[in-house]
Amino acid sequence: MERYRIRRLRVALLAVTAASGLLLTGCSGTDDSGSGKASDSSGRGYAPAPGGEQHSSPDDGSQDDSREVAPSPDYLSTFALDVDTASYGYARRTLADGRLPDPSTVRPEEFVNSFRQDYDRPDGNGFTVTVDGARTTEDDWSLVRVGLATRSAGDPDDRPPAALTFVIDISGSMGEPGRLDLAKDSLDTMTDQLRDDDSVAIVTFSDEAERVLPMTRLDGNRDDVHDAIDSLEPTDSTNLGAGVETGYETAEDGLRDGATNRVVLISDALANTGDTDSETILERIASERREHGITLFGVGVGSDYGDALMEELADKGDGHTTYVSDDEDARKVFVEQLPQNIDLTARDAKAQVAFDPETVEEFRLVGYDNRKVADDDFRDDSVDGGEVGPGHTVTALYAVRTKEGADGHLATASVRWLDPDTRDPHEESGQLETDALDTSVHQAGSRFQVTTLAAYFADTLRSTDGDRTSLPGCPSLSELSEQARDLARTTEDEDVSQLAATIEDAQRLRD
Repeated sequence: MERYRIRRLRVALLAVTAASGLLLTGCSGTDDSGSGKASDSSGRGYAPAPGGEQHSSPDDGSQDDSREVAPSPDYLSTFALDVDTASYGYARRTLADGRLPDPSTVRPEEFVNSFRQDYDRPDGNGFTVTVDGARTTEDDWSLVRVGLATRSAGDPDDRPPAALTFVIDISGSMGEPGRLDLAKDSLDTMTDQLRDDDSVAIVTFSDEAERVLPMTRLDGNRDDVHDAIDSLEPTDSTNLGAGVETGYETAEDGLRDGATNRVVLISDALANTGDTDSETILERIASERREHGITLFGVGVGSDYGDALMEELADKGDGHTTYVSDDEDARKVFVEQLPQNIDLTARDAKAQVAFDPETVEEFRLVGYDNRKVADDDFRDDSVDGGEVGPGHTVTALYAVRTKEGADGHLATASVRWLDPDTRDPHEESGQLETDALDTSVHQAGSRFQVTTLAAYFADTLRSTDGDRTSLPGCPSLSELSEQARDLARTTEDEDVSQLAATIEDAQRLRD
């Protein structure tokens, strides 16, 4: 597939007055028998939304605005970047436990961003932009992928020092195997991976919060950190508000100039004691971010998990979320990803895609429902965007219907961000022409196929009946399963093998 490498943006995008109406459409979610609903009589219904909360299904009117076709003459799509992956991790855990995930917890962009991509990377801070696409089996409909990549993580010795405040949930629910025990083992291993000039603080919370370890330089003090970790034991209820409050106070007390100051929250995010008002908690996080530049990394654990709250916390804290369900997940997060990606390469990053009205009839953005940004705010650097570190990729997938016989320019994708040190703004862009579209999704590159497979799967899980407008070319679960197995063999990628197994779990529950 021909790819259009990025170029420095030299002209402003055309100003368009109407607000962007983006949508996420859903696959019909049918299996081979044509039934898209989980059978209540089998006892294998949807897993309840965490914390007993009631969420409306994506099929009621509550999300209509996110599923409408972008109205003419608006051909802009603008959103804040997001590297969260927790939704996919939690769905994998839920399906492995024999339950379908609540549709409200399924965010397609987090499924897509859970998989490795092959985008070119820049040499320094900022992004490259890759735009490619392929035609689907439905007339005039294509899937277009916008891929953004930061530089490789590189040598960990070259990054700034880190000041990490771990805020650890030790409530009674954390006693479940695969929660606190997993966190302790991972933190012990990670402590040995960090550099001598890094600092660590530990705060715990149950019915109240406690500062177990003040900000401590690791040089000569690793045993103290290990002792603090080993002392953690599950106790009572979950006062998440107190944990966040004390955690940020500890991070502020240990603030280091020239270092990456980050709070790492490890919890099932099921707040049930003290201040359970998410708005109060969120405002504290937002104020600390604005005043001190402290970012948040949320690590979700547990079979019951407050997915929505954890995502809100990370968004307000200029951070991201992930989910760990086993030793392998924990090793990737704490031993590989966190030490390597402590640094930031871009702040307040936003993307804007301009579709050409001469060739495009309509378009739909897959996911990013809660990351939308007003089109006019793309270059307003006071408007919050997303924080991205080295080694990350961000992918946005669009369903695009071209005009009959369309030929020529299809879209221009741009990303704007602030330098993490100087706060100077930068932009990069890439373009796509209609003749660069692959003739079929199945003839596209393997990584493009993995992207579409993850999006189709997420959309199927979000769909609770067969009435929803499907993503163009959406296969059945059995077809998705077969395609995933083929891709796993082609890519020799363990993550794709896990995806194939997860799709098979969903297929068994839907049958």
